[in-house]
Parts: sequence; structure tokens; C-alpha cells
Amino acid sequence: MLKISYQKVNVDGFGVFYRQAGPKDAPPLLLLHGFPTASHMFRDLIPQIAEKLHVIAPDLPGFGQSDMPERAKFSYTFDNIARIVERFTEVIGLSRFAIYVFDYGAPTGFRLAMRHPERITAIISQNGNAYVEGLSDGWNPIRAYWQNPSEANRAALRTFLSPETTVWQYTHGVADTALVSPDGYSLDNFYLARPGADEVQLDLFGDYKSNVALYPEFQAYFRKHRPPLLAAWGKNDPFFLPPGAEAFKRDIPGATVRFFDTGHFALETHCDEIAAAIREFLGSLQMN
Repeated sequence: MLKISYQKVNVDGFGVFYRQAGPKDAPPLLLLHGFPTASHMFRDLIPQIAEKLHVIAPDLPGFGQSDMPERAKFSYTFDNIARIVERFTEVIGLSRFAIYVFDYGAPTGFRLAMRHPERITAIISQNGNAYVEGLSDGWNPIRAYWQNPSEANRAALRTFLSPETTVWQYTHGVADTALVSPDGYSLDNFYLARPGADEVQLDLFGDYKSNVALYPEFQAYFRKHRPPLLAAWGKNDPFFLPPGAEAFKRDIPGATVRFFDTGHFALETHCDEIAAAIREFLGSLQMN
């Protein structure tokens, strides 16, 4: 039976928690989660793909079981998150690997790919955006904070941190919400309720504008290096729209785009289908 290990490693003084499964000599796949979750979002996916892959799923800095230092000691920006994840891969000995990116995991993983294109064997983007046309109007309150980082605009974003909003993120666009386990959003809400977590997340909302500013550079990386790419998209996502998935084909003509009739957290309802798509996608690369 497949065994999943749960470990925490010291990355230059920063504790990074991660899940690991699969043969150590198999092709590596780095799973990068998004907001407001952690590596537990991959709890159902890992057993389905780890037979022939070495799967590593860290909790991003400030999320899950990874360290969440005080804001006075650590600046919560996507550049800093990507820097720690990059060092994490080096500390655990990953030299070449594929990445699965979701939500916040996308600007994190794309930064890694842009800095070290020689390390990236393939990209799976599950509602991981890199194009302006992929951003819905649901981002408007956060856009307002980018344009005017006032206390009033910051306070207005607290609704995104409420338990009700977390549940909504999991269930919006899902045809049968009885298929959505409460485990995921309940654990997310536990982590969001920790002292100081709200301010960390508000900082990251504000810094997300740095990701949008990097979209042209991400796209230039796609055009130059043409990494094999699978976009597996919950088509009813209220934040990242289907045109953002289709846009990958503009820069990577050979990209595969698959839509699933579900919402933002597509693995909650369509894990079997997405796992099959991943096995087919990565299997075809290995055969070639």
C-alpha cells in the first residue's frame, strides 16, 4: 500500500512542512497549493498519482503546518514565498521536476520556472492563472486595495477571510455540493483563525498585484521555453475564468486544456478525472 510521509524541514531557519509519497527514483512532481488552504488539499490526489511519481507537497510559508513568523520578522510577499519554496526544493534535493500549481501556487511556481527553466520538466495548472483575461470581477475589491491601500480598503477585504466565504469558495459552481467534504474548508478555517493569520493574508492580497505585474514575464517564459503544459480547469471558478486557461495555448501552442464542470477547488469533486488527466499527460511525456 502507498505510504505518505509527513515531515518538516529547516530551510535556512524557516520550517517548511511537506507531504511526500511515491518512489524516490520516480519522476518528481511538486504540488503547490493556494489560498486559503495547504497541502491537505491534495489528500485525495496523492494516492492516485504517486505509484509512478515522486510527489512532494509543501505547505507554503504562513500556511498550514509551515512556519508563520510574525510580520515584523518576515515580509509576506510572493517573491519571498517563492524564494523559500525554491530553497526548499534545493534542500530536499530536487534538481528537475514537474510542478502542479493552483491559485497562489501558480505565481509561486511560475517564479521558480522563470528563474530556473532548466529545472522544470512540465507544468500542470489547475486554476492557476497567468493572464489578465483570467481574472474575474471577483477581484475588484482587491484591485481597489492595490490602487489605494487605505485602511478602509484593507478592512473591506476581511470578508474574504470569513468562514462563510471559505465554504462558498469550495461550493460555488459545484452541481452537487454534497460531494464537497467539510474536511477541507473546516481545516482552512482553523488555520485562518490563528492569531495573526488574518493580517498575513491581507498582506498577500495586497502583494498579489506583483503577480499581475509579472504576467508578461511569465508569458515570455512560456513562449521561449515551451514547457509541456496541462491546464485542468474548474470552469465555474468565480475568480479565475476559462479564458485564462485557453490563453496558455497562445504562448504554448501544444498546451492541453481540459475543463471540468466544477468550481475553484476542482479536486474536491473531480479528483478522479484530474488524476487520470495527469497520468495521461505525464505518461505521454515519459514515453516520448
